[in-house]
Amino acid sequence: MCTGACSKFIAIPLYVLALVSILCNIILFFPDWQTKYAADDRDGEPRLTPEVKYMGGLIGGGIMALIPAIHIHLTSAEKCCANRCGMFLSIGFAALGVAGAVYSMAVAALGLANGPMCLTVTLDKPFPHWNTPFVNSTGDYLSDKKLWVLCLEPQNVVEFNMGLFSTLLVAAALQLILCAVQMVNGLFGCLCGTCSGSEVRPHASSAHHENQWSGGLRQQAEV
Repeated sequence: MCTGACSKFIAIPLYVLALVSILCNIILFFPDWQTKYAADDRDGEPRLTPEVKYMGGLIGGGIMALIPAIHIHLTSAEKCCANRCGMFLSIGFAALGVAGAVYSMAVAALGLANGPMCLTVTLDKPFPHWNTPFVNSTGDYLSDKKLWVLCLEPQNVVEFNMGLFSTLLVAAALQLILCAVQMVNGLFGCLCGTCSGSEVRPHASSAHHENQWSGGLRQQAEV
C-alpha cells in the first residue's frame, strides 16, 4: 500500500475516534442525564467526578487527535500535502496525537481507578455526603457490584462512569496505535515518496512519449 493511501486509511478512523472521545467527555458532565450536578459543581459544590474536569477526552483524545487527523488526511490528497515534506510534517503531527492519546488514556484509567463522585454514606460519616467512596479501593469496586449501592445519587453513576471512561480508554488506545503507525508511515513517505498521482504521472507521460516515438520509427521503417 502506498504511504499516501495508508494516511487516508489512518485519518478516517482518527476522525471517528476523536468524535467519540469528545462526546464521551461531554456526556460525563451530565450524570443521570441531568444538568443540575454540573451547575452545582460550577457553583463550588463538588458534584462531578474530578477526572471528568481534566477533559482528557475533549483535549487529549479530541482536539489533540483531530489536528493530526486533518493533516494526515491532507497527505493523502492530491496536490495538497501529498509530498515528502507533507509526510515529514505528519510525523510531528502524529507525535502530537500520541501525546493526546496518552493523556486521554491516563485520565480515563485514573477515572476508573478512583471511581465516581457521588452522594454516599460511610462508617466515619454516617450522614449522606458527597464523596468518592472508591478512591482507595485500587479499582476493586469494578468487579464487585455489591459496593455500587454505596452511591445513592446520581442514579447508576457507577455504571455511567465505567461505560464512558472505558470507551475513552479504548478509543485512546486505538488512537495511540494509529498515530504510531502514521509516524512510521510518514517516515517511509518522507524517504520514498507518497505514490500519489502527482508523483506517478510523469512516469506515465514518459511512457506515452516513448510509445509515440517507437510508433514513429516503425512508420518510417515501413516507408
